[in-house]
Amino acid sequence: MSGFEVSRTELAAQLRTLGVRRGGVLLVHASFRAVRPVEGGPHGLIAALGDALGPDGTLVMPSWTGDDDAPFDPATTPAAEDLGVLAQTFRRLPGVLRSDHPFACAALGPAAARVVDTPLPLPPAAPEGPIGRVHGLDGQVLLLGVGHDADTTLHLAELLARVPYGVPKHCTTLRDGRAVRVDYRENDHCCQRFALADGWLRARGLQAEGRVGHAHARLLRARDVVAVALEALARDPLLFLHPPGEGCEECDEARRSVDPAAVAT
Repeated sequence: MSGFEVSRTELAAQLRTLGVRRGGVLLVHASFRAVRPVEGGPHGLIAALGDALGPDGTLVMPSWTGDDDAPFDPATTPAAEDLGVLAQTFRRLPGVLRSDHPFACAALGPAAARVVDTPLPLPPAAPEGPIGRVHGLDGQVLLLGVGHDADTTLHLAELLARVPYGVPKHCTTLRDGRAVRVDYRENDHCCQRFALADGWLRARGLQAEGRVGHAHARLLRARDVVAVALEALARDPLLFLHPPGEGCEECDEARRSVDPAAVAT
């Protein structure tokens, strides 16, 4: 099975069976390595996503930079390496729009400008940024060959829940042709415990799962994952951080940033 090339037509049918809404907004986090081999490579998968969405749908992919110190240019700055070949391929396609700030998304379709044309969101998943725009447009999130640890919409949920942790970060923007460093505080950690969202969504029948290409896929509404996460974070605002002593430096750093007075004992 692993060597069988899946056609564009079959990919589109799998996406429709999974529940991709025709005419909707779809934010895709993907590992092309998990999906392949498919007809046409990354371009074929992007075409199949477009087929499933139809001409009135809008395809969105993360396109932020991995370099905090270089000024961001939407035309030339590569997307972060860990976003994978699909995101790199998509941002270069004719007609694709890309945000003009370091926390960019790229989008193609009627709602593309509404998603990507945002002010610099600080922190990156702030409601006024592209991730927040997808949520506001009642978009779907497709996790294709990846889990909820790649689901940036859960960072939006953290911000809406006003989680008490935030670690120092910076990015570099251009102002009047000059590189300017911007410092901010981000709700950052290892994200492994975002996997808890699988159980919450499955228990309520809010997450469709199935095969797309050779990858396991999850499909959900951005609003649903935010809603269930807000419920959980209301009970425990540090839920997404590994407990102390488990050896996760990223989560330990986030815990160190918390003012003890901000968390009920």
